[in-house]
Amino acid sequence: MVLKVASRAGIPPFMVMDVLRDANERAAAQQAVYHLELGQPGTGAPEGVLDAARAALSSNRLGYTEAFGIPPLREAIAGHYRDYYGVALDADRVVVTTGSSGGFVLAFLAAFEAGDRVALASPGYPCYRNILSAFGVEPVTLLAEPKDRFQPTPALLDKALRDGPIDGLIVASPSNPAGTMLDRRDLSALVDYCRANGIRLISDEIYHGITYDRRADTAVEFDDSVIIINSFSKYFSMTGWRVGWMVVPPDLSRTIECLAQNFFISAPTLSQIAAVAAFDCGEENERRVGSYRANRDLLLEALPKAGFEKFAPADGAFYVYVDIGGLTNDSEAFCRKILADTGVALAPGLDFDPDRGNRFLRISYAETNAAIEAAATLLIDRDR
Repeated sequence: MVLKVASRAGIPPFMVMDVLRDANERAAAQQAVYHLELGQPGTGAPEGVLDAARAALSSNRLGYTEAFGIPPLREAIAGHYRDYYGVALDADRVVVTTGSSGGFVLAFLAAFEAGDRVALASPGYPCYRNILSAFGVEPVTLLAEPKDRFQPTPALLDKALRDGPIDGLIVASPSNPAGTMLDRRDLSALVDYCRANGIRLISDEIYHGITYDRRADTAVEFDDSVIIINSFSKYFSMTGWRVGWMVVPPDLSRTIECLAQNFFISAPTLSQIAAVAAFDCGEENERRVGSYRANRDLLLEALPKAGFEKFAPADGAFYVYVDIGGLTNDSEAFCRKILADTGVALAPGLDFDPDRGNRFLRISYAETNAAIEAAATLLIDRDR
């Protein structure tokens, strides 16, 4: 007798993790690997976070917390909005989550029904559409163009509305994979468009803080109905601690609380306690952003020498999204060859854009300066 397997078993892979597996196999064979495929800081958590964790391990029972998180962390996050953005935010609207991934699960389940249609820019983070699909929500692809910095626009939404109602929109600024940002006017225009058309806006702000020419704006400044997703993984360099946060609108608060109680009980207690200290580590956090800036500048100079002459503006995050259409029409095979020939691991664009990603790849410059410099040299010299 063959047992039933849910249709969710057909969820597409997150190709970056497949690249990581191949890179790790190479490393296990004692061959050099340069991890430019992962969106993961090359350094660990700030020292203040580590000190707080050590203290908690020796003095705290580390039991469950309430579903929305410990009050000191929720208050610290609300204080961050006041200090960084100049936005007065009630800590009651802050939800601590198991990474940003837990936040997306809660947001999608609370805001959308099966059969709803949610728009998102392509190229974009693949887990948006994969999680939506697993929940029976239809991802509506907005084929964003370089002229719009690979960001969604009201014009793209108008076009999508011709095929049916749009119930939600996901924006990310800075974005993954392109590293581009919406300026304040364009973000405000999207918020206004969503309000006028009854569209729930979800703003992925996980790369806030990692910007180079101007500060990113938070969507909650423009409308209380938006859902904000953020995390300690990127700017605070705490990927494996699995702690993030949401800012939720009042009408979804109780729904999200009940979902969080049942799905997660609570985010990891040790991580929550340690994360309170992250906001007091400003000098170390900014030093890390300075390192990313140096890596970005190095890559932007090196990439044309390596034959990569067309790429999106690297406004923020730690990615360069490269058009390799002049070199190949198969980004997956191209990345495999570069890994085999040089040890440099890159992410194929198909992960981020199923329609056009065969002509693109993403390069992460989150690693150490030495690793990025060595990888850039290998890319330049690969065909010599």
